[in-house]
Amino acid sequence: MKITILAVGTRGDVQPYIALGLGLRAAGHEIRVAAASNFEQFVRGYGLEYARLEGNFRELMEADTMQQFMARRNPVHVYREMTQMLRHILECFAADSWQACQNADAVIFSTIAVTGYHVAEKLGIPSCWAPLQPISRTRAFPSVIFPIGYPRNGTLNWLTHLMEEQLTWQPSRRFVNQWRKDFLGLKPYPFSGPNALLEKNHYPIVYGYSPTVLPKPADWGEWIHVAGYWFLDGPAAWQPPADLVDFINAGKPPIYIGFGSMNNREATDMTRIVVEAVTLAKARAVLATGWGSLAAADLPDTIYQVDAIPHDWLFPQMAAAVHHGGAGTTAAALRAGIPSVTIPHFMDQPFWGRRVFDLGVGPQPLQRKRLTAEHLAQMVTMTINDQAMKRRATALAERINGEDGIAKAVELMTRYLSDH
Repeated sequence: MKITILAVGTRGDVQPYIALGLGLRAAGHEIRVAAASNFEQFVRGYGLEYARLEGNFRELMEADTMQQFMARRNPVHVYREMTQMLRHILECFAADSWQACQNADAVIFSTIAVTGYHVAEKLGIPSCWAPLQPISRTRAFPSVIFPIGYPRNGTLNWLTHLMEEQLTWQPSRRFVNQWRKDFLGLKPYPFSGPNALLEKNHYPIVYGYSPTVLPKPADWGEWIHVAGYWFLDGPAAWQPPADLVDFINAGKPPIYIGFGSMNNREATDMTRIVVEAVTLAKARAVLATGWGSLAAADLPDTIYQVDAIPHDWLFPQMAAAVHHGGAGTTAAALRAGIPSVTIPHFMDQPFWGRRVFDLGVGPQPLQRKRLTAEHLAQMVTMTINDQAMKRRATALAERINGEDGIAKAVELMTRYLSDH
């Protein structure tokens, strides 16, 4: 089959779909990955066909509205502004989604690339939703964007999923329905949105996270699957900087500190906090600046600074990882068998930070707005010296590495897309 994969978001959101695409290609399918233009070389570098989607998430992460959202300042105002921005991005890549899916036999789409469903419906071809976060209704746990307070009872958990559906549907409802009607020639959805219809029709959903980390709830239907992580290893020709290798080997294992694609207008202050924390903890660290979450600075010789580095190479050599709790970074740390100290910024990050704690492979998530060097140093010291936590992380990694999320997803998707 010729399959188009629509992948929308940051690098951590796009990377698993390249891995999935490679797995599908190995199974004999022709794969096209549609993503923002800043990921074109990333996609092509793995030998996959690329199609452009308008909308740059790096610009979104750097916007004032996003910074206010992450800082939780005036949440009602910020939510309104952010939903308008997300709606704008949806409007941008809707037309590109149509173009990217031309001549395809099937469509797979990421968590928020839901235009793929509508385009596939119009083209009369099968499609599959492939999120990296659990978004299906359940009584087992709350919505990933409302992970406030554990545990909750089943009814409250269920209600948070209904709230999430409406918070994401209503801001885009008019545009989506107008686009379906005028551009695609399809019927508009009811006021409440498409979710009830998708569930009624047993629409296939294949999740790209580990069932060891978050088992499938008993109240999910048989058409909903948790396949396992879709890990993408670094290019075979990649070589680490020699001075980084020397740094790692020069003493006790360092800790990793990085916040991925989280852009931080207070990067200087955050960098000061983490540098002081490393010093107070008498630790060594690899500091990843990412998209601007940490600022370049004069650093002591106990800290090595990089822009970005493949996690599959770096993390197994670290004593622990201090990060934002993003789905991708969390998965990489779990795979490597190292504990995590999470400092969630927004969206699903508190949820994954809490899962790390519940699994016994990290302390409770730290609150970003109340973070101090002293507290971070205390958590780092406790984490790297907790041998029981290290043993749990090692055992969990063995189970995760025993899964083959890509092979499972390829099997499920091939079956669904061939039969429908």
